[in-house]
Amino acid sequence: MRFHFGRHHCHEPSGLGRGGPEHRGFGGRGGRPRMFEQGDLRFVILKLLSDKPAHGYEIIKAVEERFGGGYAPSPGIVYPTLTLLEELGQIAVVQTDGARKLFDITADGRAVLEANRPITERIFTRMDEMRSRMGGDMSPKIRRGMENVKTALRLRLERGPLSEADADRIADALDAVAKAIEV
Repeated sequence: MRFHFGRHHCHEPSGLGRGGPEHRGFGGRGGRPRMFEQGDLRFVILKLLSDKPAHGYEIIKAVEERFGGGYAPSPGIVYPTLTLLEELGQIAVVQTDGARKLFDITADGRAVLEANRPITERIFTRMDEMRSRMGGDMSPKIRRGMENVKTALRLRLERGPLSEADADRIADALDAVAKAIEV
């Protein structure tokens, strides 16, 4: 399969990628699955920027929202992809505020996006499917509560070792929450 990125092309290894025999959701083999296959994030970014200009952080948050909070791409993946798209002339910086850059899609980027519309639609369909599998349709109130418990536990553990009484108290509280949820 061949993807067009302006003057450059990206080839997927045979047997891998979209629909290949080793395809598992969003790529990866064993261990932690990759959410995006090679080149997918480029299309996601182009599509998001075709809707409205955004900063890198806003792109990360938009992807996270598409996954219902279940996944967010790391800055170490997003920012190099933005740089690549800028070098390819598919996006441009339209405003800077200190180190923050506001990106927008260019005419070349729109042409690439249009030429790869079926691929982009499949990526977004898979993202929606992953959202459902990852519990992305969960109530925001429940997700907030889960994050609050994780944060409280992490902060308490960072303060130092637990006494036996503290460990018992925390375990009892977590057990009580689990029992309340099971009802």
